[in-house]
Amino acid sequence: METKIIGCIDRHQKELIDFAEDIYRHPEEGFCEFRTASKVKNALESLGLKVRFGLARTGVRGVLPKAAGPHLTVIGELDGILCPRHPLADKETGVAHACGHHVQLAVMLGAAMALTDPAVRDSLGGTVSFLAVPAEEYVDAKKRRWLQQEGVGFAGTGKGELIRLGEFADTDIALTTHVHMVPVEQDFYLGNPSCNGFSSELITVEGKAAHAAVAPWEGVNALSIANSAYQMMGLMRETFQEKDHVRLHTLIREGGEALNCVPDRVVVESKVRAGSLDTIYHIREKVTRAFEGAANAFGGKIHRERLQGYLPVRFRPADTALKMAAKYLDGYTYREVAQSDFNNACTDVGDLTHLMPVVNFTYAGFTGVLHGADFAITDWDKAVIAPAKLMALTVYELLKNQGE
Repeated sequence: METKIIGCIDRHQKELIDFAEDIYRHPEEGFCEFRTASKVKNALESLGLKVRFGLARTGVRGVLPKAAGPHLTVIGELDGILCPRHPLADKETGVAHACGHHVQLAVMLGAAMALTDPAVRDSLGGTVSFLAVPAEEYVDAKKRRWLQQEGVGFAGTGKGELIRLGEFADTDIALTTHVHMVPVEQDFYLGNPSCNGFSSELITVEGKAAHAAVAPWEGVNALSIANSAYQMMGLMRETFQEKDHVRLHTLIREGGEALNCVPDRVVVESKVRAGSLDTIYHIREKVTRAFEGAANAFGGKIHRERLQGYLPVRFRPADTALKMAAKYLDGYTYREVAQSDFNNACTDVGDLTHLMPVVNFTYAGFTGVLHGADFAITDWDKAVIAPAKLMALTVYELLKNQGE
């Protein structure tokens, strides 16, 4: 059966690479991946799957049902990342597939092709879903507002919204994958390293307008308050402990309008990353004190709006089924995740890891920096074909012999 799975994906190599290339050349932003979702829907329907469409706006689920047994959900991500300098960035949105989600979708599709083979399908003791999810990448505060007006309850993350909608309620095990996110020389990296979670916040600084030349002393400069808070946050960095993996990011979304007027309103969006919720809360409190202290010093005010973040990813070693599956892929190297490994980035897969087992692996086949303009797939076999085989084989190993 393992040989049949590998052979099926080999026969569809060109189709899978063409699919990934097409998605690559048509990147779309989170919760707006309508073209991409349509391509996924058509591909899953062509395999005879029962497909539901428009979940959390753009999510797609194709189901390979069985009468009994556990329910496994194989996940692919639809969105690109804002990266305007990428050579294939969308000219209007600046979004590009600089994180490899296009190959991730092809991996999911390849697994679906193998697992829908009649002989393979009959050997599975359970149900398999193929779920393409929107909006894994960070959604900024302004976009979140109009998404909420459109009816998206958790507008910060696609998986969070799908959890809210009950789309994972009957999933027993989720299976995820990605191009390598930590330094790994091997072709495959098996298991889930711990990853940062984050808290996000919109901070509005209120000052008082005045003529910047005639009577600046009559005003309260909101930009000066923000700058002062920035200085304090910079000085605080020496208090961040390495073991906590703290990362602090801020962007000034609004910073005044007229050059000859003391700015009376500044809007800052901030993100605090760390490896535990306790640390996230602790650093968030420091950031709040910085802004409140600066506002008090200048005589201004701040208003805080909490935004949805991601939970930290829980460490999970390489599962037995994953290691068994990897042994069928001759000529590829792999290593297992270690307890000491850590990924400083964040992913909404973290939310899932607090609800259910998440079987995960990452893979090679690319050059450049994640989220960078130089990111590119250079080895389609390592980035699509071999990972599709590993995903399909892992599902088979989990569900063979009635899912024992």
